[in-house]
Amino acid sequence: MANITAENVVYTAGATTLRGTLAVDAERSGPRPAVIVVHEWWGLNDYIRGRACQLAELGYVALAVDMYGEGRTADDPGGASALMMAVLQDIKLGEERFAAAVDLLRARQDVAPGRIAAIGYCFGGAMVLHAARKGVPLRAVVSFHGSLGSFHKPAPGEVKARVLVCHGGGDALVPEADVKAFEAEMIAARADYRIESYPGAPHSFTNPEATEKGTRYGLPVAYDGAADARSWASMQALLGEVFA
Repeated sequence: MANITAENVVYTAGATTLRGTLAVDAERSGPRPAVIVVHEWWGLNDYIRGRACQLAELGYVALAVDMYGEGRTADDPGGASALMMAVLQDIKLGEERFAAAVDLLRARQDVAPGRIAAIGYCFGGAMVLHAARKGVPLRAVVSFHGSLGSFHKPAPGEVKARVLVCHGGGDALVPEADVKAFEAEMIAARADYRIESYPGAPHSFTNPEATEKGTRYGLPVAYDGAADARSWASMQALLGEVFA
């Protein structure tokens, strides 16, 4: 039976202190694959910590990362947008903070060398896709209702990770034009990628809190249990393949 522990970890990128959460199954021993989990625009909150614990239950070392610094989170869209844009408008900051998370995992004795993947939600989806575009040597990246816009056009062969995009067919924040542009970009890069679209699923379809937040703030977001289950199953299948 799994014995999941989730501990706070402090690490740095440049002069910024980052406060993540590391989830592991204490009943397991020896090196195993690891998965980085990148948060939504709200910051590293209990929802993302819960996802890290779910990954630990599957046997992975899971690191829920802090992309904003000092564990900062937001409670309203204005605050969330400000935190997110501070990273997206200086993408090098995002690259440094993601690299710091990779380095943290690589230094751990319970992580198998070279066996790291990354998943991300909304803003986090954009960040893991950017890491793939930049050729970070990850086994796989999975984007859940993530932004597909590009900060870097990968050269043929530059994308090392297998890529899975889990997209809501009813996502009002990620237009179909972005999906087509992303697909064209991956084809040109000769990437190993797949896009799954779930009919009618809105933005933030994996987050059970999304419906209430959508109503409260007038956002086109909501939970979709079927799309959540399908996308999580697809992620598990991909991780099983790349870590076989």
